[in-house]
Amino acid sequence: MSDPLKKILEPIKDLQVIRGIELPIGLEFLQLVVTGPPGAGKSYYIEQIKGWPNEGYLDLSQKGWWKDPSLIYRPREVHLGLPFKGIKESMTVFDKEWLKSDIPPELELSRIVLPPIKKHSFQTNWRKRYIFEFLIPGPSTIYDQRLARQEDGYFPVDEKLTIEMVRQQVAVYREIAHYLHRAGLNVYLRKGLDKPPMFFSEPGVANVPRWTLDKIPQKPSLNTLAGWKYLFRRHYPIQWITVTNTPQNIVQAGRVAHDGRSLSLYLGATQLHLIPEIALGVKKKVAHKNWIINTDLSCSTKKIRGFMRIKVGETIVLGQSNPEVQELFDFDKSVGQRHISITNRRGDLILTPLSLEFETKVVLLNDLDLRERLERGRHKALLKIRRIYGQEIAPLPAKMALDSLRAVNALLAKESFRPKNKNGNAGGLIEISSMTSPVIVGDLHAQVDNFLKILSENCLLDCLRLKTATLIILGDAVHSENLHEMDQFDTSMLMMDLIFRLKLTFPDNFFYIKGNHDSFDPEINKNGYLQGELFEETLRNLRGEEYVKEMNIFYQSLAYVVSSNDFLCCHAGPPRGEIKRNELINITEESNLAKELTQTRLQRPNHLGGYNKGDVKRFRKSLKLSPKTTFFVGHTPMDPFGSYWLNAGTIKNHHIIYSANDEGPSIFIRTNDNFMPISFPAEPLTELINHLK
Repeated sequence: MSDPLKKILEPIKDLQVIRGIELPIGLEFLQLVVTGPPGAGKSYYIEQIKGWPNEGYLDLSQKGWWKDPSLIYRPREVHLGLPFKGIKESMTVFDKEWLKSDIPPELELSRIVLPPIKKHSFQTNWRKRYIFEFLIPGPSTIYDQRLARQEDGYFPVDEKLTIEMVRQQVAVYREIAHYLHRAGLNVYLRKGLDKPPMFFSEPGVANVPRWTLDKIPQKPSLNTLAGWKYLFRRHYPIQWITVTNTPQNIVQAGRVAHDGRSLSLYLGATQLHLIPEIALGVKKKVAHKNWIINTDLSCSTKKIRGFMRIKVGETIVLGQSNPEVQELFDFDKSVGQRHISITNRRGDLILTPLSLEFETKVVLLNDLDLRERLERGRHKALLKIRRIYGQEIAPLPAKMALDSLRAVNALLAKESFRPKNKNGNAGGLIEISSMTSPVIVGDLHAQVDNFLKILSENCLLDCLRLKTATLIILGDAVHSENLHEMDQFDTSMLMMDLIFRLKLTFPDNFFYIKGNHDSFDPEINKNGYLQGELFEETLRNLRGEEYVKEMNIFYQSLAYVVSSNDFLCCHAGPPRGEIKRNELINITEESNLAKELTQTRLQRPNHLGGYNKGDVKRFRKSLKLSPKTTFFVGHTPMDPFGSYWLNAGTIKNHHIIYSANDEGPSIFIRTNDNFMPISFPAEPLTELINHLK
């Protein structure tokens, strides 16, 4: 397999040389923990930098591994004990049980125990205590190194060595490095001692590890208050910026307090607005102090607009060098390539200029009722949702629900933008104009609040009314994936009731395509719950046999693929073989094709039967689309830490979207000529809408 990390790694630019090795300048020497597959050169590396000679072992499935005695002495080399599916005890990739497996065991990432998140001042920040360097050369390099060292002595891990064995071990370490990065640990990767250290540049819009930017300041003297604060809290002193109505030049790092007020940030001639995000219905103690960055204060009802969100703990770099940022804000020559970094530290903003050649200013946004106007705009959107639904946000009465479903089925039979199949009905392909702005929503899995959040943000309802936006849901809106809700279906009924009402309100620019959960198939099984059969039984008991028949008609009437000039989407993935447009249109006669579009998964190190880059390329070509056409799928969340994955599987312009995350949904929208992901925080909107007047 190709390297899945190839396109999401970038060299760390600010480096220091310690004992002949280039290391990130924001790294403290004693934070360093080195790991990697056998034969990567870890022992030689530790010897070079005069680290601790003995190898350590960390079982990542054990609670408290971050307190293991082997981590007391650093820098040092550690081997990782990893959990694999079907195997009770953790193993290293050179244990005999792992090596003897005909098929490489699949990592069971859900069994990895993560360090706790720091929640108060006197708690150790275990996620930031260490910086893990993964030393992972290419498989052929490691293979040659292991062959060469056999002449110097006996190495049991090199018995029956094959290049395929090395490839599998490298694949495991690449996967675990990516996973720990997304979990919020400090991780970087190096492909050799003669290669620069690299950081993960995902997920998308300029989010980077803070320590790759920080220069380590001198520890303050204990003769100062700052020195004593550092002694007890380990916080380096930083200048506070009191933002006023008078513009201030930012020439060194400064901290802006989260006091509820909005700011204007001038990067050269570009004015950006930094606005504290207002979470509706969330208690102050648990609300996330996120910030929104935008160029416009008003809500445009003509076009969906993109914006950036800085979550607590995130760092972004603004400047022309990042294509997503440049696409969104259209910086001119007065903005540097890497102009400024912004960190959200517990709600406060750390502003750090990265180039003093370009001017940076901050000023109070003198708009005292801005928060009230933003909140009022959200309330108006929530009231519109309730008017469209026709009652409080709860499952419809049985007769009303049946009437709604019948109307949708009649509409689907002749649905707009769907070429007709051989029977004269709407076929399995939707072809829409590129003039409208698509809003792509992934699996919702009965998370009604997430759906309401999407509908109430960014003027979406107004844009749907004006037909300047098209909302596309990639199937699987039903069947909760939360363990304690898998056999409960009230929210699934409510979700479909909402979708039916919206389809009837916006018939030409609201589309729902088929997913693998969109049926009553008894094979739909999640953790032992036969969700397809259980949902059918629930609907029959609460809404009657006729409603179940109409739901079956609905499932059979759904399209499978949406295509436009610049994007393509389906639920799961492309078919593995050649297809023709006409086969998609007449998909009711192509059961294997339907199964692939709703059930296939991306090829992974331990799922070699999945689809790959060639399949995506062939799918685009079959619909006569450009090789660069953006392709969206749902179905396969890559890990539990995010809701979207850009260029998934190192396939350019192939993105995975998941909108059922408990932390809030994500969507994709088009900005100018490209697509960008937007994530929203979770809000308890069902209850809030029902109490609005």
